[in-house]
Amino acid sequence: MKIRPVILCGGAGTRLWPKAKKHQAKQFIDFGNWTLLGKTLERVKASIYDAPIISTNAKYSKQVKQHLKKHKIRKFKIVLEPAKRNTAPAILSTALIKDIPNEQPLLFLAADHLIEKVGIFNEAIKKNQKKLTHNNIFIFGIKPTIPSNEFGYFLTKNTKVTRFIEKPKEAKAKQIISKKGYWNSGMFYLRKDSIINNFKKYQPNIYRNCNKAVTKAKYKSNVYYLNKQAFTKATAKSFDYAILEKTKDINAIKLDIPWSDLGSWKEICKMYGRNKRHYFKKNNVFHRPWGSYVNLFNGKEFLIKELYVKPKGILSLQKHHHRAEHWVVTQGKPKITLNKKYFTMKPDETIFIPLGAIHRIENPYKKPVKIIEAQVGSILKETDIVRYQDVYGRVK
Repeated sequence: MKIRPVILCGGAGTRLWPKAKKHQAKQFIDFGNWTLLGKTLERVKASIYDAPIISTNAKYSKQVKQHLKKHKIRKFKIVLEPAKRNTAPAILSTALIKDIPNEQPLLFLAADHLIEKVGIFNEAIKKNQKKLTHNNIFIFGIKPTIPSNEFGYFLTKNTKVTRFIEKPKEAKAKQIISKKGYWNSGMFYLRKDSIINNFKKYQPNIYRNCNKAVTKAKYKSNVYYLNKQAFTKATAKSFDYAILEKTKDINAIKLDIPWSDLGSWKEICKMYGRNKRHYFKKNNVFHRPWGSYVNLFNGKEFLIKELYVKPKGILSLQKHHHRAEHWVVTQGKPKITLNKKYFTMKPDETIFIPLGAIHRIENPYKKPVKIIEAQVGSILKETDIVRYQDVYGRVK
């Protein structure tokens, strides 16, 4: 039996745009003729997969259909949520639709994850298919590359998951990694009957109301419109809290592959840094007295640059009225001024420059400095620079 991929596509992506009233959901952002949802849809075209199911809400229905058309996916089902109820009701509702046989393996994927080395990922899914039962759950762990506080972790004994740790501080993350802890990717793999059995046992309220929402759903042109009255009565809970923290039968599929949820500008900057050859264009390089910069990608209300600060190069002390900035140092040891603070940064360190903050980059050393910069705001032009001091005489 083929594996049914279920793509959870309801996230709003507010972490990237904390103060914006209108913003793009992360899964639909154009990062350079590709989106995270598009990459996910391409991934589930492999021969091991059945037609995908997309769980989303009415607000994103049009964009989801546009993506399915663009990626030439003709067989699909869409399950539309009438209200936000977190991942537990979303996962259960998609599993309950009647064209999924009880023993069919379901793979729950987030629409906004970037997975590289897809062959290794698919091989692991295929290899573990026979181990799925009417009760157990498999989750995917990613081998950490750094002690990040942006992801949850889990610990295992052999392949059994023994403990979950939710977004620890960096010092704690280092301890977890030393105990061979893995990042919790938030992807789940289990059979339909396992989902039903676990919800009946641990979350009867969610099961009862989601079952009604699906039974009373309207179905038209491959879309299930879940019944609002029943669905809104389901308790809003994440799948982790609702099921994973209650059941003991959780197994880990451990992967050592590049993975990111691009949930922060730091992660986005790193992604562009890894792939900068793909985005580099000679006519986007601009020379300045302190060095140069290259515009890698100009998106909707964001701009990604790579700054090159030559030895002894000093940018002007400046601020911006219309944009905030996120920097990731990729080379060298820049000295940073941020309002009244003055400090040195190292490679892989990141800093946020809020709107209106006075800041400067200096390179007092013999080696060049390189920084990937994400500018986020309504105006992303050089005209939005207010200079206070400048060693090259550019203060008017």
